Amino acid sequence: QVQLVESGGGLVQAGGSLRLSCTASGRTAASYAMAWFRQAPGKEREFVGGITRFGGITSYADSVKGRFTISRDNAKNTVYLQMNSLKPEDTAVYYCAVDFSRLHSTGRGPNEYDYWGQGTQVTVSS
Repeated sequence: QVQLVESGGGLVQAGGSLRLSCTASGRTAASYAMAWFRQAPGKEREFVGGITRFGGITSYADSVKGRFTISRDNAKNTVYLQMNSLKPEDTAVYYCAVDFSRLHSTGRGPNEYDYWGQGTQVTVSS
């Protein structure tokens, strides 16, 4: 069993920045690939970015590439999502997730992930 807790969401103006954190407890999520997803009202949950076990490989959705950066601190069992140059279309609930079947790659489908956090709301005003 693992618990994931996201934090750092909030309201920000377009062009601003936020940093989300996801801290894991229980089974050591730090040993596996993790990712951030987001879900806007009326839309499906979509992949934002993923990071492999030791952070050597990251991947991003085209919509956030160059603006968002995913990183991790395994000693703290925490994954981060630095979001810069935020746009109103980035408004969503952001979730972190862990995939216990992967170490050195990241999947992009929500059903590839085993555990999820409760989500944190990010709202970007225009």
